[in-house]
Amino acid sequence: METFVVWIVALAAYVLFLGWYVNWRGPLRPAEVDAFMGRLAETDAGDNGRNELETMRQFLTADDGREFFMLNVVRMASHDVPDPVTGQPRPPREVMAGYTRMFMPALFARGGHPALAARKIGGFFDTWGMDDSPEWSFIGYMRYRSRRDLAILVCDPRFSGAHDFKYAAMPQTFNFPTRPMILLLASPKVWVALALALAAALTQVALLLAKGS
Repeated sequence: METFVVWIVALAAYVLFLGWYVNWRGPLRPAEVDAFMGRLAETDAGDNGRNELETMRQFLTADDGREFFMLNVVRMASHDVPDPVTGQPRPPREVMAGYTRMFMPALFARGGHPALAARKIGGFFDTWGMDDSPEWSFIGYMRYRSRRDLAILVCDPRFSGAHDFKYAAMPQTFNFPTRPMILLLASPKVWVALALALAAALTQVALLLAKGS
């Protein structure tokens, strides 16, 4: 009976995980898109000239309810930058932490997470058709549970002051949403299931050994 309970607990844990990780609400409705765009226009993210509001509207309107991955290509400042709060010069990565400390927990709470982060270790290869080639520092590949979650995060008033840290640390960046065509890295939906199954199997073995001794 105890071994049976172990697998029930593992299954229940996986169901809870899927409840958090998967978008069960479906695509955005037109009324939701209008409401989000109205809120976005009122935030610093909407009136700072750095964001294309019409591009965001088109992306939200075309919502299919599925996850997506945001590609971020970043150039960090090459020298100390003024802290947005104190004005004191600080390394750009420390200044950037003022933003990520707020954004990452909020992203994780909505089923999002970094899928890949990689820093640049060499010059450009097979690059053409570019008038300007910034010295990019790293790329980040962020998983979003849904476009609704992106809209909620972008409109979150808690990030109003936090964006100043990002703008100060990153002189240049571009990003756009993507959907993988080939992805050989295992999704958390796979490895979480495998991890829970392994834990349940090991627990079952331990219980059987304890009962037999």
